Amino acid sequence: MHHSYLLGLQLMVATNKESAIVGDWMFRLFRRQHQEKFLSSFEKLGLVGMSDAVACAKYHVMSNNIGGVPVEYIYENERKAWVRFRYPRWMYAGPTICGVPVEVSRGFLKGWYAHNGVSLNNPRLGFVCVSEDMTGEFGFCGYFKEYDFDLADEQRLQFAPGELPPLFKPQDQPQLISQQWSSERLQKANRNYAMGYIRNGITELAQVIGSEETRQLAGKAARLIGLQYLSQTRELLDLEDADAGSAGQYLQQMFQGMGDAVEFKSKPESSEIELHQYDLRIVKGLAAEERELVLSCWVQLWIGALSSYRLLKRTSAEIFGDHIVWKFSDISA
Repeated sequence: MHHSYLLGLQLMVATNKESAIVGDWMFRLFRRQHQEKFLSSFEKLGLVGMSDAVACAKYHVMSNNIGGVPVEYIYENERKAWVRFRYPRWMYAGPTICGVPVEVSRGFLKGWYAHNGVSLNNPRLGFVCVSEDMTGEFGFCGYFKEYDFDLADEQRLQFAPGELPPLFKPQDQPQLISQQWSSERLQKANRNYAMGYIRNGITELAQVIGSEETRQLAGKAARLIGLQYLSQTRELLDLEDADAGSAGQYLQQMFQGMGDAVEFKSKPESSEIELHQYDLRIVKGLAAEERELVLSCWVQLWIGALSSYRLLKRTSAEIFGDHIVWKFSDISA
């Protein structure tokens, strides 16, 4: 749901705003993700002690693979190591890739890849992009390179279209430390990967177009994705397309799968379901203003899902900090 919400929000912004605005948004989103995740993950991924170019390339392979993004590592030498993203692209899954402007990839390249050397205090480390997604080449591919001189700001990201990577070697692919990464931990990390992008995406979009327009666009995208994906997610839970009780089970299992606490407070004779949701992972660690903005958009994901039931629902969501009270009933009741 959150992966699809991110894709839908990209398309919603791309079709309502200028390409430069979309690029600025992606720059801010990926710079925020970089600052939150990059250095803090080095030891977890076993990258300490490697050359910076090699460590960066391996980082992007392992961290993306954890999130379900297929990426390959290609070693050339200790000062030059490649990453090649394979298809289908997680960031532009399905036909989404045809509706996203090239400024999106330029934004994340500048926001994250060009900043690796800065974060590592290595002024000689940069990234060279040899192929992009939206230009119809062979997909996003490039290399981290440590130069013999300090790079100026504009040199940290360079483009060399036409340059090809060395041959892929399966035996060179980096592996997670198995003792530290259990199956359950990997599943949770995969889940949190998409959630992190959507919560930070909403927050940073407001910095570009303002809170009110963000509520409009991100709320509408959320509702549409909820409508579109209710059937698929409901079937994963083996739940029927039925009454308010079935919808309550749906929300309960989806929210618990996210790591949130859920409590029903409906009276047995009541036709209205009242569900309380606590400890909201989607806004964990956010400031109060950011939390309110994200939740005001995010609840529309589930209001949209409940609106997709054959038996139409009356639905409301009251937000109290990190606590949401959901109330819904069948319209025929």
